[in-house]
Amino acid sequence: MSERKKAQTILYEVHDNLYVNLTNRCPCNCTFCLRQTRDHMEESESLWLEHEPSIEELKEEFKKSDMSKYGEVVFCGFGEPTERLQVLLEAAAFVKQEYGKNIRVNTNGLSDLVNGTDTAPMFQGIVDTISISLNTPKAERYLELTRSRFGIRSFEAVLTFAKNVKKYVDTVILTTVDTTLSTEEEEECRAICGKLGVTYRIRPWES
Repeated sequence: MSERKKAQTILYEVHDNLYVNLTNRCPCNCTFCLRQTRDHMEESESLWLEHEPSIEELKEEFKKSDMSKYGEVVFCGFGEPTERLQVLLEAAAFVKQEYGKNIRVNTNGLSDLVNGTDTAPMFQGIVDTISISLNTPKAERYLELTRSRFGIRSFEAVLTFAKNVKKYVDTVILTTVDTTLSTEEEEECRAICGKLGVTYRIRPWES
């Protein structure tokens, strides 16, 4: 995409859920990332932000929305939400307190490396589900696919985060994408999830 059309799409709908677009920053540059080929999701405007929304802006957007429509509030946009971890947690706590909604975070699992500390305990009592992109069962292949700025240690950091965060969050899911792995690789991923005590899900390919 030669030119990024920027908007200020903070909240957008996908199916029956409300998604929160906190940032366009991400430590990865994944070869398969949707933002390589599109600037929006379903009926949303461009998800390239004019600026990162403050907590006050986020609260105002929630207040303007009919929150009763949504089954879940999902922190996932055109960036890694844990790049703005404190804002994420404050906004999620606000939504839970004001509207009683379940909170899901879709993440690459590199929160500890992004924030330079063990972040798993911070999600306790605020986030109900964390969905982490595993992508592949091999560290070398993970780096090839994600092009993480943290290098080869990224894959192990994802597994460590998943292992730790399941102590504090009810549902932790590691995902891969349908059609991108062999059956043998999928079974390796399933074994990794079994060892960690988390759920494995193969999600549909989106183009």
